[in-house]
Amino acid sequence: MSHTAPSKMDTDWGLTLLLVLLLCHRGGAESFPACPYRCQCFTPAQVMCADERMSYLPGDVSAEVRDLTVMTSSLAYLFPHTLAGSPQLTRLVFLNNILRSVHAHAFVNLTQLQELEISGNPWLEHLHLGTFSMQGNLTQLLLNFNKFQTLLPGIFDSLKQLESLQMRGNAIAILPAFLFQNLHNLRILDLSQNNLQEVQIETFTGLAAVAILKLNNNNISNLKHGTFHNLSHLEELHLGWNKISQLDDDIFSVLTKLKVLSLRGNLLTTFSGKVFGSEAPNLKELNLKGNKLTELSSLGRLASLTDLILASNRLSNLSEGVFGNVTLLERLDLSENRLAFLPERIFSELRGMKALHLHGNNISEVGAGLFRDQSAVEQLYLSDNRLEALPPGLFDPFDAQPTVRLHGNPWRCDCRMWHLHDWVLRNGEVIEMPDRVMCRRPEYLRGRPVASIDKEQLVCPVPRGETVDASGCSLQASGDMMVVTCKVHKCSPFTVKVQFQGDAGNIQEHVMKNVPEPSFCSNETTSKPPVH
Repeated sequence: MSHTAPSKMDTDWGLTLLLVLLLCHRGGAESFPACPYRCQCFTPAQVMCADERMSYLPGDVSAEVRDLTVMTSSLAYLFPHTLAGSPQLTRLVFLNNILRSVHAHAFVNLTQLQELEISGNPWLEHLHLGTFSMQGNLTQLLLNFNKFQTLLPGIFDSLKQLESLQMRGNAIAILPAFLFQNLHNLRILDLSQNNLQEVQIETFTGLAAVAILKLNNNNISNLKHGTFHNLSHLEELHLGWNKISQLDDDIFSVLTKLKVLSLRGNLLTTFSGKVFGSEAPNLKELNLKGNKLTELSSLGRLASLTDLILASNRLSNLSEGVFGNVTLLERLDLSENRLAFLPERIFSELRGMKALHLHGNNISEVGAGLFRDQSAVEQLYLSDNRLEALPPGLFDPFDAQPTVRLHGNPWRCDCRMWHLHDWVLRNGEVIEMPDRVMCRRPEYLRGRPVASIDKEQLVCPVPRGETVDASGCSLQASGDMMVVTCKVHKCSPFTVKVQFQGDAGNIQEHVMKNVPEPSFCSNETTSKPPVH
């Protein structure tokens, strides 16, 4: 391919186009204000300043900016009227800086703020009274991962439009009474990862509209009666990873709109539906994972429950009727307990079950009808138990083959595995980690994936001195000799296979076949001498 030099006309046109672009760029710069030094402007209204060398706020923020984010900077102090030149801001974020102090008048001019975040400042220990006095339009306030130890009464009184308040990851040990009394529109309150040891009854006064309350990762050991009496609209209550060892009857009885209750990671040894009073009409999810449960009383009051998580407890047995009234249950997690046996009718009422987790227990056998009524199951985990075999037809009730886990069991690969072996070969696509579904016994098949074994290898040994009749064959052992005798029809093909396994695991195989005699075969019943 040849190349030609540009003509004078082409050159003149290129220079003209470049000049136009430069003029356009200058016009754009005049139309849109310059971006503050060490900041990025995504739009004329959105600015982010993320520079660790920045120790003060830029003074040339345009009047068009509505959203300002300052993160990973060396900003240590917010002084009075620092942001006086940006009263138009509706969103202001200070994230992962090194703030040590926020003056009470730092935001006095920001009356239009709707979202404010001051998070990730490891040396910020307190806020002054009046800090949010002019933020009557604020709907979201995030104060996460600072070092707040106390909060002054009245600090939130002006935030009457606030809908979400987060104070995760601080060091708050005590919440003053009536701290939230003016937050009548608050819907979400997150106090997780603090040092709260108890919650006073008056703490939640005024929070009738709160729908989600998170108190995870504190040191709460006791819940007093009346603690939740002001939270009549609560839909989610998260009390995970505390030190709660006991729940009184009726403690949650006023929470009639509760849909989700998480008590995971506590110290409960027993649990009863009585904690909800007469009933929990709207409860959908109950999470008790990681407690010390040894006993589970009837859950009959939880008739609306769809998700029940009982994993990582100490349950060793369950009564047949424990789930009798929880007929809407769709997901049940009983994994990582100490269950050795399950009553065959324990799941009989759970006809809508979609996910059943039984892995990590001590289950050594299951009844053939355990899943008789679970036609809708989509996920079944039986891994990491002590199962050596499964009864024929165990998976037959399922409308569609569910995702199954079978690994981590000491499978006995003998004649009792014929049905499971056939099922594994037919449904390998629904088995998770099929290469880990391995034989434990007999020794010569140890470590072999079940799917890699031929059905002919699944044989049951006969004890010495005993005679077994199978398909017209008998087996008898005497001393160092074993005799196999099979009665066969001269026109029927028949094979006897003998395998000798050496100490090194090598196998020698000997095969004897009864070959039909075409020229003599007829409908008559004749016998051939026994094959030895």
